Amino acid sequence: MSAKPAKNGLDALLRPEDSVLVLIDHQPYQLANLNSHEPQMVINNTVGLAKAAKAFDVPTILTTVVAERGGYIFPQITDVFPGQEVIDRTLINTWEDPKVVDVVKATGRKRLIIAGLWTEVCVAMPTIQALGEGWDVTVITDACGGVSVEAHQVAIQRMIAAGANVMTWAALAAEWQRDWARAEQAAKLTEVIKQHAGGSGIAYLWEQQLLNTPVPKSAG
Repeated sequence: MSAKPAKNGLDALLRPEDSVLVLIDHQPYQLANLNSHEPQMVINNTVGLAKAAKAFDVPTILTTVVAERGGYIFPQITDVFPGQEVIDRTLINTWEDPKVVDVVKATGRKRLIIAGLWTEVCVAMPTIQALGEGWDVTVITDACGGVSVEAHQVAIQRMIAAGANVMTWAALAAEWQRDWARAEQAAKLTEVIKQHAGGSGIAYLWEQQLLNTPVPKSAG
């Protein structure tokens, strides 16, 4: 069990050295009935989240449920962590599976970050259980999705009522970065932004283009 940090003030903000990420059931079966978000956006956001975690050396646990029938975790995610074991479960609730929980505990990290499909089932259940056991839990809502907008939103409301924090993946990455003077992490995060932050990534590339474009000489 982890002690809950403050819910406000500087200590409430997430730091990479305290964080552990669990990505749950980003699988074809779940994606086939994802109706709360545009599916490609959820894939993009989840991969952006995974790459941000890798950039900040945040331990990331990958888990599926009955992958033999529901399909393997999206390759865009496993490509971020080549060779890493994906923990397959029969339990719908990840937090009831000791294989996953033991790996999380072994990291020694205190701030549990969760994203998965579907929000109302495979995210809500472990979040509510872990909160009851004293963990500090943050749900990355735009790397999750449900079978309907209502299902996703009601699940988020339920988790907030249980004590969960909610964020989006870019907000989490910015909180981990905290200071652009952290040059090594800033360079890694910039690569993630270029690939997965939509207009912000394109705007950055445009800025670099303009900085490297000579000013036309005047005809006079």
